[in-house]
Formats: sequence, structure tokens, C-alpha cells
Amino acid sequence: MSLNPKRTVAELKELRALTCDENGAQRVAWTDTWVKAREWFASKIKELPVDHHYDSAGNNWVTLPGASEKSLLIGGHLDSVPNGGWLDGSLNVLAGLEVLRRIASEFRGRPPLTVRLVDWADEEGARFGRSLLGSSAFAGTHSIEADRSRADRDGVKLEDALRRCGVEIDKFPDAQKEQKNAAAYLELHIEQGPVLERMGLPLGIVLGTKGVERHIITFHGQEAHSGSTPMNARRDALAAASKLALEIRTIASKHEDAVCTIGSVKTFPGIVTAVVGRCEVTLDQRDLDANVLAQMYREAQEASRRFAAEENCTVNWSRLWNIEPVPFHPHLLDLCEQAVRETSGASHRMPSGPLHDAAEVSRAGIPTVMMFVQSLKGISHNKIEDTKEEHLEMSVVALDRLACKTMDWILEQR
Repeated sequence: MSLNPKRTVAELKELRALTCDENGAQRVAWTDTWVKAREWFASKIKELPVDHHYDSAGNNWVTLPGASEKSLLIGGHLDSVPNGGWLDGSLNVLAGLEVLRRIASEFRGRPPLTVRLVDWADEEGARFGRSLLGSSAFAGTHSIEADRSRADRDGVKLEDALRRCGVEIDKFPDAQKEQKNAAAYLELHIEQGPVLERMGLPLGIVLGTKGVERHIITFHGQEAHSGSTPMNARRDALAAASKLALEIRTIASKHEDAVCTIGSVKTFPGIVTAVVGRCEVTLDQRDLDANVLAQMYREAQEASRRFAAEENCTVNWSRLWNIEPVPFHPHLLDLCEQAVRETSGASHRMPSGPLHDAAEVSRAGIPTVMMFVQSLKGISHNKIEDTKEEHLEMSVVALDRLACKTMDWILEQR
């Protein structure tokens, strides 16, 4: 059986017909539609000489045993956000399935090393707000006590939703057993942004996932009547916050791939007839370089204090969450670039702003690399998410070439 990228596209369409509606993909983790998607996937591997099991965190493992117990991992996720796109996550799994088919056929079911395909559980965190749930259990970076009582909008607790799917959150640490003999990890993903399309390139090499600093910034001024308070007597918390919202664009623009975003603004008392006495904003800062990320954080703090003083206000910061940058393996980056160039004739190295399961695998100390395929209009997490079919097919070819090169590299490590 030779590699058949067109089959991957056909299977993606089949999955779309099964788990999408007029609003987009509905494969939210721990729901019936997600379970249906996994059952459909299981039907696709029945004819392969593989072992299939779910680990203690609900990760879905398909293993093609090889002459060596050293294993190449290829991964993705079948879950989606509500009203999501047809490619985010599922491309990774189905492209990996096609590569697994090709390897099983070429080596008559016994490759020189073990190859494992994994569908990570709850990459998106869409229902309970905890992204990378399954891969963090695998990596040993899970946060059981903080996560068990998370609830969805209907009040259902994460712990109970997992149990309904046969997963006990207290057994998450057992998922680390799947790390045994893992020698490398590969992941293909749609870009979810506009860079490759703007450059006219179908494929890209992912340098790593950006680190994140995420904070709530609260400006305190003085509530006052909007009609009777002169402009020069106001202590307007929103004015200070607005200045910061513009300044973060300047802060980010000093660095090529850095991004800063103020994503939400809350004003109090929040009525048209009152000067804003308190304003809460959220700030999200990302970069692949830890030093750049730290510098942007310092600059944003300094700017917030400056603007607070200008508006006769005060300001305080509260950290929501942060994660360090995760660079991918240097040699695997080179192999990925070779595979991309052989497939498309050109390449581009770029960081990933969104987080991915690959970051958790890398944090476990396993050599890791990601490949991007172009997204039309840079849109993702939306029903209009799309990629040209010829580019989808090219991505399957490039992933297969990367898998071949990585297998050779692993075997050389003996």
C-alpha cells in the first residue's frame, strides 16, 4: 500500500459529514459527538496490524510494533471547539494514520522500530477551560487538584464528565507510562494564521511554541458624575487603560514575532453617566524568546504605572497564567525543513503563537517538531476554516518524508 494523500482528504470530509453541522465542527471533548468521532476512527484501523488502547487520561494510542522498542510518535487531536473548523486537530490524526498505513505496508507489518499514533484527549479545553489536558497527563505536568472541580456552563464538573467516558482524573499520573521508549514526536497542524498564505508558501517549519504571560490589570480612579466633573478634574481609570491598550502595540512591534493583546475590558460602574472609577483589562503577551517575553512584561508594567500617574489613578497586576517558551529539537527542525523543501520546493521557519500538544511532549524531554500547512485567510476555530486540498495532500507527503527521516535518525542513535 503506497501513501495515498487523497484518501486523507476524503476521510477528513467523511469525518466532517459525521460530526459537523451548519455551524461547524462539534467534536467537543467528553461529549457524545467526540466519542462518535473516536469510534469512527477506530473503524479505520481495524485492518491494520496494530495494538489499540486508551491510557489513563483518555489518550487514544495506536501502536505498530517494530523490531526495536524505540518508538516514533505521531500525534494530533480529534476534539474541536464548538462550531469549529473541519481541519484543526483532525488533519494531524488522519495524516498520521495514512503515514502509519504506508509504514505498515512497506515493512509488512514489522518496521525496524515501533511507530505510535496518538489522538490526545481534550487538546482544546473548550468545555472546561483546561487546554492540553491529555498531553499534560502524559508529560507529567497535569494539575489534578486545580482541574478536578472545573465545571462547564451547565455546572457539570470535569471529574464527572471524564468518569462518564471511563476516565478517572486521579489516575492521570499513570499516563506517563506511555513515555517509555519514545524517541521522537512529530505533529502536523494547520497554521491557524495568515503568514504562510501571505508568503505564498504551502508548508512551514515550527520553531517552537511561544511562551505566554497572561495578567489582569486593574486601574483605580474615582467614580464621578459625567455631567458635573470637569475634564481636568477627572480620575478616569478607563483613560489610563486605553493608553495601555495602544502602548502594547508599540511594545510588541519592537520584536519580529512577538504579540501583545488586551482581550477584555470591564468598567465600573459601567454606566453612561459616570466617569469610570475602576477598569479591569486582561493582557496576553507571547514570544518564543524568554528574554523578549520578560522584557515586554516589564515594559507593560512600567507603561501601566506611567499612564496611571498621568490620569491620577493607581494600578495593580494579578497573574492569570503563564507558560515558558518551548523550542523544538534542532536536528528535527533540520529534518523537517528537508522534508518541506523536498515536497514544496521552499520553506519558512516560524514560531507558533497558539499552544499545541507538541509543547507538552517536548516538556517531557522527548525530541519534538511540528509542521504547519497554510490556512486560507488565516482563519481557525470557525466553520469557514479551510486549506486548499492540494496543500492538504502536500502536507501528508511532507509528514511521511519527515517520518522516514526521523526513523533513520532514531535508528542511528543506537
